[in-house]
Amino acid sequence: MENKKCANNLPKPFLKIPHLPPTEFSFHLPKKVEVFEYYTNSNGKSRIYRDQDGITKGKNQKIIDPSTVSYMNLFINGVLQPKENYEVQCGMIKLKTKDLPPKGAPIILQMFKF
Repeated sequence: MENKKCANNLPKPFLKIPHLPPTEFSFHLPKKVEVFEYYTNSNGKSRIYRDQDGITKGKNQKIIDPSTVSYMNLFINGVLQPKENYEVQCGMIKLKTKDLPPKGAPIILQMFKF
């Protein structure tokens, strides 16, 4: 009981809300980004893959002309490939590596337009 009396005898804390100057927020809306993808599977024999080799599941997949896209990524068997390993032309991917992807390995080309 004595603790209760002590708690009531404490002075009230002095709280003051600091005054902050008005803040201006500046932001840029993101640019519109279009993403196009091309999917195929390696046949284990070819270095060249064309539009007609793509796996289409309700989509019309095309390899877009590289001069019309801002950025590209090529994944083979889930591994991002360096630019030196491939060449992209309108409707075609050409692999420049000495070895070929194993049969059935997924090949995914991502194309971005900003």
